[in-house]
Amino acid sequence: MTGVQRVNDLEVREVRDPQELRAIAHPIRLRLLDELFLCGPATATELAERVDQSPANCSWHLRQLARYGYVEEADGGVGRRRPWRAVARRRSWGTSDGAGFSRAGDAAADVLFTREFDHMRQWQEARHSESAEWRDAGFIHQTIGWLTEPELSRMAAEIQTLLLRYADRVGDPAARPPAARPVRFVAWGVPVPPADDA
Repeated sequence: MTGVQRVNDLEVREVRDPQELRAIAHPIRLRLLDELFLCGPATATELAERVDQSPANCSWHLRQLARYGYVEEADGGVGRRRPWRAVARRRSWGTSDGAGFSRAGDAAADVLFTREFDHMRQWQEARHSESAEWRDAGFIHQTIGWLTEPELSRMAAEIQTLLLRYADRVGDPAARPPAARPVRFVAWGVPVPPADDA
């Protein structure tokens, strides 16, 4: 079950189904989604070569992703030669009750954040081979601030607005400037547990 809202004119589905979270928290499925988002539509056979899996395994994972609306069949092709494309839609979770959902959400977040950390480390290792302009443009910032809950909520909304500024380019290659590259963003603001005054 999902709820739908709009943020920055982009549809956001609130995931409330633990099965959907388990479906997305799979490394092969995340790699397939990356390939489809970064390189465009592809068949299961083409994807299999890119992610070092069998076409049958990729086809099965693509069907699981399609079941929850993460991918869909693209135009052209039939049977094994049908291409798939990623569906550009934001999803959020974490507002539902229930221990099963909470565990599924934690597992999905862990897989996603581990993947993003791996990409960040790859950037750090390879940045010396980038042009000076791209090396200088890439960034990692860290700080600690003292905020109230309303201030933190406002900051979260401001960061979300910034991160979604170019979201239309994900699903529309024509909207991308010629020199544009995919850039990964991760942001969080997590309150430090209160000190024990006792």
